[in-house]
Amino acid sequence: MYDLIRPLLFALDPETAHGLTLYASDVAQRSGLSHLIAKPPADLPTTVFGIDFPNPVGLAAGLDKNGEHLDGLAALGFGFVEIGTVTPRPQAGNEKPRMFRLPAHEAVINRLGFNNGGIDALVRNVEKATFRGVLGINIGKNKDTPNERAIDDYLLCLERAYPLASYITVNISSPNTQGLRDLQEEETLRRFIGELREAQERHAGRHGTRKPMLLKIAPDLTEAELDAIAEVLLASGIDGVICTNTTIDRTAVAGDPNAHQTGGLSGRPLFAKSTAVLRGMHARLAGRLPIVGVGGILDGDSAAEKMEAGAALVQVYSGLIYRGPKLIAEAVAEIRRRGILA
Repeated sequence: MYDLIRPLLFALDPETAHGLTLYASDVAQRSGLSHLIAKPPADLPTTVFGIDFPNPVGLAAGLDKNGEHLDGLAALGFGFVEIGTVTPRPQAGNEKPRMFRLPAHEAVINRLGFNNGGIDALVRNVEKATFRGVLGINIGKNKDTPNERAIDDYLLCLERAYPLASYITVNISSPNTQGLRDLQEEETLRRFIGELREAQERHAGRHGTRKPMLLKIAPDLTEAELDAIAEVLLASGIDGVICTNTTIDRTAVAGDPNAHQTGGLSGRPLFAKSTAVLRGMHARLAGRLPIVGVGGILDGDSAAEKMEAGAALVQVYSGLIYRGPKLIAEAVAEIRRRGILA
């Protein structure tokens, strides 16, 4: 069905199409018709960070920033859903237009800028949802919060999200909030993660359950920067890492009419770069921390290749724009076929 409606969606502004597809997923779920949109994937259970996942293919953060469409998205067959990035206070994000398709490259550039309704709105939406599967909540800082006070934003979001999340993702790698990636610098990151880890343990004691915390990193880091991040991750006691966010590199799309647009590039051109970071981080961590692989998954083969490079789980986003929900079952089937989780 998605192959039939994709030309209509691609005739619309990308952000308008984005909202329309989320609305359609909600309608299909409420009508009991989600199976017409996406064939449910076969069961392929796995356990990562102490959490049981029905399958290893999840939805990456960014598609549903406010947790408004949890039930509709979960009905498509994801093994887990990550919502956000959410900030303490609502913010409109960057000026429109701020999403751009690059169809010749099966890619997207976005500079949304953490547009969301704030942590309180996200909490209300999650509490209203019937979804009881594995839920990740991705947290960030407000655009006008200076980096020296960024930790306060993350601590507030962590406190509010903790009771509802299966795991928390700390996003310091979006290219669309000025200065955010500076938090990946080694000494800054060491202090930053240290404070978050202390808060995580306090919340675990208060709520009687420990929720895993993951760090999402950029694909544009040098080898020395990756060495330093790996060292901080292992020393901090954090639970895992997501490789990677979008890239600011335009080498793979040079010459495209939209290549000059600022923002993060995702989709097929991100695959090689993000997978190289994943593979390198897997070697550095030597299996001591689980890795979630995301970036450029557009078919079953690319999902399985992420797993073979060292990912314990994978996430999709831009691939859904080009392939539709059938990508989920296709990815699960190929991972199963290759026996990666056997």
